[in-house]
Amino acid sequence: MDSFIPWVGGKRLLRKEIIKRFPEKIDRYVEVFGGAAWVLFYKEKYPEQEIYNDVNGELVNLFRCVKYHHDALEKELQFALNAREIFDFCKQNRNCSNFTDIQRAAMFYYLLKTSYGAKLETYSTSFNRPQLLLRNIELIAKRLSKVVIENKDFHDILKRYDKEGTLFYCDPPYYNTEKMYQGINDSIFNEQQHIQLKEVLSHIKGKFVLSYNDTDFVRNLYHDYNIQEVQRCSNLSLHDGKKSAYKELIITNF
Repeated sequence: MDSFIPWVGGKRLLRKEIIKRFPEKIDRYVEVFGGAAWVLFYKEKYPEQEIYNDVNGELVNLFRCVKYHHDALEKELQFALNAREIFDFCKQNRNCSNFTDIQRAAMFYYLLKTSYGAKLETYSTSFNRPQLLLRNIELIAKRLSKVVIENKDFHDILKRYDKEGTLFYCDPPYYNTEKMYQGINDSIFNEQQHIQLKEVLSHIKGKFVLSYNDTDFVRNLYHDYNIQEVQRCSNLSLHDGKKSAYKELIITNF
């Protein structure tokens, strides 16, 4: 199953390689930086407990509305057109307290679908009508029905759910690309937070799988762990029209 939203740093192209590294036996699965949950939706073998977490409250509200109120959300978007005026309205009002959670979720979803690069800032000329992309919402809601949805920072979620038998999948903002998340997250991941994440992961009882861009900083930070190189096609094309390769790392503590 695919995710129902685009997201900066989404793992659609890398999800298969990530899941290949998962251990066979998992009692609890936690996505620490959930984002669009491409890995969660792609998994076919479900453990007893699954947790989706993200620090972005608007994103978490959208996931909760899809899980608990998908009919109402679909109705809210039923007649929405792709128009700059609607985009501007959603951008200006998505955090307004006068709207319900469902209305705010609909506006946030609309912005993700109609903004350039899913960055919520600039209107895109895409011709898709936003509600057409919710055609699988019942299946998505069913997939999320037993998933716990949290809105915590990584310190809290790692501490709260850590035990033997837990697998944490971590997909933090990539090093030196944190500015790409401006406008999406209130707080920007900085170098100190990358270091803090490593320190917390160093003391967990469970296992972790971590995805990162291939940089000297990341390699030095996790030099004591299992580092595997992977690559995917970049969105940028070379002069001959072929796609360039983008190198990434998958890091595990097992």
